[in-house]
Amino acid sequence: MRSHWCREDPTPARQLRPESCFCSLIGMAAECESGNCHAWAAKDPSGTLSPYKFNRRTVQSGDISLRITHCGVCYADVIWTRNQHNDSVYPLVPGHEIAGVVTEVGSDVNGFKVGDHVCVGTYVNSCRDCENCNSFLENHCSKFVFTFNGVDTDGTVTKGGYSGHIVVHERYCYKIPDGYPLEKAAPLVCAGITVYTPMIRHNMNQPGKSLGVIGLGGLGHMAVKFGKSFGLKVTVFSTSESKREEAISLLGADNFVISSDKKQMESLKSSLHFIVDTASGNHPFDPYLSLLKVGGVMALLSFPEEIRIHPATLNLGARTLAGSVTGGTKDTQEMINFCAANKIYPDIELIKIDYINEALGRLVNRDVRYRFVIDIENSFK
Repeated sequence: MRSHWCREDPTPARQLRPESCFCSLIGMAAECESGNCHAWAAKDPSGTLSPYKFNRRTVQSGDISLRITHCGVCYADVIWTRNQHNDSVYPLVPGHEIAGVVTEVGSDVNGFKVGDHVCVGTYVNSCRDCENCNSFLENHCSKFVFTFNGVDTDGTVTKGGYSGHIVVHERYCYKIPDGYPLEKAAPLVCAGITVYTPMIRHNMNQPGKSLGVIGLGGLGHMAVKFGKSFGLKVTVFSTSESKREEAISLLGADNFVISSDKKQMESLKSSLHFIVDTASGNHPFDPYLSLLKVGGVMALLSFPEEIRIHPATLNLGARTLAGSVTGGTKDTQEMINFCAANKIYPDIELIKIDYINEALGRLVNRDVRYRFVIDIENSFK
């Protein structure tokens, strides 16, 4: 079974209580008719979303409440609205690329105030006491909680950003610098941080070095933008010739290669310092790894069904194949600040919530450049 977080950025299936899978929790159905939060939800594995109301929790001492203005659309929204991991709890409100404005803060909150522009990403809780949490690697905490369709510490099932507001502990919220557009900020907390984390971890920010980017979707286009901002020479690998113009003219890549063209691939052997692999489907690894220089690093951001590598491809070039998924809270805030300081903006298509079913269909068909973002603020008026 293939596991996904989003199409280019997957993670393993979520662990829910067995009795909650493919069903609604007791009493949840009553939420459909009343509640303090307007939303759109999937009610069954067809994945079709429709209007829905439910109750958000009240603000606790460490919480902030934010009015959601925008929410990015990730392939994870397709996966869990359609129960592709057999663990979806309905009604299911997706969305984990959230941007909005703070409307209330708890008594112990020091880092935010009413009126602040903030983001919420792919998780909304963790144990806050393990080695990973203490190192600001909360995304690797064994008890971290997904922003939607996760089980929170109080036993409730989380609901995401296709909704009017959300209440979150301040640790899992991020400040958006003044002047950075809210609609552009939303995709940063999934697509952006998923690419940024391995690039920083593996020192892919050294000017003058070379970067290969496999795939040109929501994650891939951010990898190109980060690479160019870091001063790297960027080569995009794709199976589609139709993406050449956008890769070079729109995103500023230095080179474009059709990965199925053996001659083009052969010409780049041992030429790249780094590769970021955002391709979602099954694909060979040896042809890409052979493009790395001695000591080069390839970061894998997806979950293909299997990875087959000839040992010589790694050993003879002292190459590294590394995995990565999303990022911790410290890195996420750093990435948002970096984007604001360097004027890095995701390329988006802004939609209203009543277009979401069509948008999800287009996402499945890879018909988006490069991220749908829902205008929540003007969808629930």
